[in-house]
Amino acid sequence: MDRIVDIATDGRHLSAYRGFLIVSEDRAEVGRIPLDDVAAVIVHAHGVTWSTSLIVALAQRGAVMVLCGSNHAPVAVCLPLDGHHAQNSRMRAQWEAGKPLSKQLWRRIIIAKIRWQAAVLDANGIPSSAFDLLARRVGSGDPDNVEAQAARRYWPLLMGEGFRRDRNAEDINALLNYGYTVLRSLCARAVVGSGLHPSIGVHHANRTNAFALADDLIEPFRPLVDALALRLFARGIVSVTPEAKRAFASLIALDLPGPDGTTTVSGAANRAAQSLARAFQSGQAADILLPSPPSALELAGLDSLLP
Repeated sequence: MDRIVDIATDGRHLSAYRGFLIVSEDRAEVGRIPLDDVAAVIVHAHGVTWSTSLIVALAQRGAVMVLCGSNHAPVAVCLPLDGHHAQNSRMRAQWEAGKPLSKQLWRRIIIAKIRWQAAVLDANGIPSSAFDLLARRVGSGDPDNVEAQAARRYWPLLMGEGFRRDRNAEDINALLNYGYTVLRSLCARAVVGSGLHPSIGVHHANRTNAFALADDLIEPFRPLVDALALRLFARGIVSVTPEAKRAFASLIALDLPGPDGTTTVSGAANRAAQSLARAFQSGQAADILLPSPPSALELAGLDSLLP
């Protein structure tokens, strides 16, 4: 079972003992979780310490540790080095992938993202026919920046005319930051587990971004966070409360439609990363398998995550 462990209390110490992640305060144990259940540990609090043996134990299981700033956005991630038995050949193929392949992969990612945005709008009773047209206009590498055009329409429709996406704001933006952090850690883990290098992206290429490929892969999943953040906000949860964190942590287990039946968000991320590795090796962008847009009924499953 994949679990997101959030550490939000100052002064906690994290360690590993007999297959468990142990959380302690003033040398007294306050909680434990089986290490085999942990997908990611997200640290928000100040003064948190941890043992080297814990980091090693997490890495051996393919889990990641994410350190966040005050705005709930990630500032550092600890990832395992060994991710897949075919890691060497897959990383070589990833590194040698030409621009035409990378541009075609990015086109497919953006089309999927825009169709997901349309699905979220539809589920909220907002007409989205324009987004279907936008998705058809996405070219190789998205030279016309249709992604940005869609975003300029999407945010006011979903959140209201006064909304502005601001990573440093303390309103619903903080909920979005936290939700994206959960997904980023999930995608980073999927990328490494598929034998790919997280810093070599198909589009995101900032040399200071060590998780460019995870940031590419997260794009189609972002509207899920948007939809859940909107539901939390409607419930009066306007900041990153413990209830909000639990809801976002549970998001990775939500069922999504897939080509072979339903799968979880976690499973969809793993499948996308594995298929991306195959696309690098085959040179065929069509090999990437991205999550299909959910129906309004399937998105209604988000209600089960609400407090």
